[in-house]
Amino acid sequence: MRSRRPKRSTSGRSPTSRPEASTDPDGERQRLAATFDLAADRYQRARPEYPSALFDHLLHVAQLTPGHRLLEVGCATGKATRPLAERGFRITCVEPGQALAAAARRNLAGFDVDIFESDFESWRSPERFDLVYAATAWHWIDPQLRYLQAAAALQPGGFLAFWSAVHVLPHGGDPFFAEIQEVYDEIGEGVDPEAPLPRPGLLDDERADIEASGRFEVVDVSQFDWETVHDAEGYIDLLETFSGHIAMEPEPRERLYGEIRRRLAERPEGRLRRHWGAVLHVARLRS
Repeated sequence: MRSRRPKRSTSGRSPTSRPEASTDPDGERQRLAATFDLAADRYQRARPEYPSALFDHLLHVAQLTPGHRLLEVGCATGKATRPLAERGFRITCVEPGQALAAAARRNLAGFDVDIFESDFESWRSPERFDLVYAATAWHWIDPQLRYLQAAAALQPGGFLAFWSAVHVLPHGGDPFFAEIQEVYDEIGEGVDPEAPLPRPGLLDDERADIEASGRFEVVDVSQFDWETVHDAEGYIDLLETFSGHIAMEPEPRERLYGEIRRRLAERPEGRLRRHWGAVLHVARLRS
């Protein structure tokens, strides 16, 4: 974990990153967001766990203890819900995907968690929360409404937190991702070769966006990174939880997955190492 108040930096995105909702037309953002419900069965087993240090840091910065009320935006299958539920928090979740919400209810059975099947933009609650948070979901919320909705759901002095798990490419990392780019290029899914690579600890932050909302003041921005290891089928399972790959046409998708299987089969261990980065933003509601 790297805890700091960074300047804005620039980074590219890997082919497996989600596009930023703020740069997509509303229709495209909504279309891609809806694809995740198709991957509900895979999501829980294939998506990585977030580092414990991220949750510890969030709770420390926001001074949250069991008894405080949390609202999660876009819980999916509960990847970021369970670690906080296990710490004793009572959590309300808002999840628009029917299949994802059903999976979350199964995964979180026995915890003090309520799950509402709704989009965050139109959801209303008479209750006010101490923290509103979103894990790899904030950029799918309408950028014209997300800060207004979060502010309306918070107690005075409450906190907003959000982060995303994205693919980062460290110096000396697995060369597989540079090598497989030729296949992405071949099938018309490549990225700008001139774009800077996303590096651990150097990801863009959204400090300016938070401040521009007028509703929140930034308290802390911290970067975290970690690594996962995948065999071919496990990695393809992961790719099938990303909107760009779910929405890909069958022929190019099978071409890509075939090359992943072939290239990993040529490795003695048959595995690849994928590095992840997350930028945790914590902001306080302005009085």
